[in-house]
Amino acid sequence: MSARIFSPAKTAMQSGKAKTGHWVLEFDPEMRKKIDPLMGYTTSGDMRSQIRLTFDTREEAVAYAEKEGLTYRVEEPKESKRRQISYAENFRYDRRTPWTH
Repeated sequence: MSARIFSPAKTAMQSGKAKTGHWVLEFDPEMRKKIDPLMGYTTSGDMRSQIRLTFDTREEAVAYAEKEGLTYRVEEPKESKRRQISYAENFRYDRRTPWTH
């Protein structure tokens, strides 16, 4: 049984960083998902794919995985690089591409 531990990134619909500071432990899938021929739903017999454990810190998640005897891998979060620009940047005279309507 293997699992991955990661800190989720913010969704595309979020402008702030709310709900991103926690760590998640998810189990790796043990079998492939299948498409139900009648309804078209995606199904799986893997019950562990529904389990998603959240922890406040990375150390708590690692301690839980070691206590339960799980093989795990930790995926470090990637820091986003945010460019600070102002509204006046739209009207600079030395832009690379001209601003048009």
